[in-house]
Amino acid sequence: MSRKFCVGGNWKMNGDQKSIAELCKVLTAGPLDPNAEVYVGVPAPYLIYVRSLLPSSINVAAQNCYKVEKGAFTGEISPAIIKDTGASWVILGHSERRQIFKESDELIAEKVEHALAAGLKVVACIGETLEERESDKTQEVVARQMCAIAQKVKDWTNVVIAYEPVWAIGTGKTATPEQAQEVHAYLRQWLTENISKEVSATLRIQYGGSVTGANAKDLAKKPDIDGFLVGGASLKPEFVQIVNARQ
Repeated sequence: MSRKFCVGGNWKMNGDQKSIAELCKVLTAGPLDPNAEVYVGVPAPYLIYVRSLLPSSINVAAQNCYKVEKGAFTGEISPAIIKDTGASWVILGHSERRQIFKESDELIAEKVEHALAAGLKVVACIGETLEERESDKTQEVVARQMCAIAQKVKDWTNVVIAYEPVWAIGTGKTATPEQAQEVHAYLRQWLTENISKEVSATLRIQYGGSVTGANAKDLAKKPDIDGFLVGGASLKPEFVQIVNARQ
């Protein structure tokens, strides 16, 4: 079963109206591979602005949301608010949310559950730290993170998994295509054993961790890598090259 190549750009806490307008011009001009699904993760105050600047073929994602529809949760945004801006995707469980903001597997799973119920597409991020990798705990960690999410997801249609080795984010270190493929293959096996063969065959697993225009093509050749979640390079014109890695 062929899985549609999917590339996301996570802008993180970067940009202003001027630089965002420039970046949106670059993305609109592309040209972007018509066979790739593309989304950009935008700081919350710019969601409406970015949606107004980009063609409908490029999806707009929030970088986080809370697990309920509304209420006294100062500083949070809900899936309902995200949808009202015209955005239709959300990135949840990014390593920075886990590491810096101490979000637990359970909280992330609850957020995934609510975002899906509210009708958003969810990019659920998983991945191990350098210490965990060096202790040979990669499989144990990603399985634990997947397990929490799997307990809350009945229908995987609107889920994309992003495997992001924390040690390769913003460090300039990248997992080799072989290292990345090894974990992606393990995740596929985990899905077969714990969810179903069908979900394993259809669920897209992106790789995230210092993906650049230079390494994207080699990574994209691996059978279980279905796209990328791109950090720093998504703020540069080379993001177009990354989207087009399969062309």
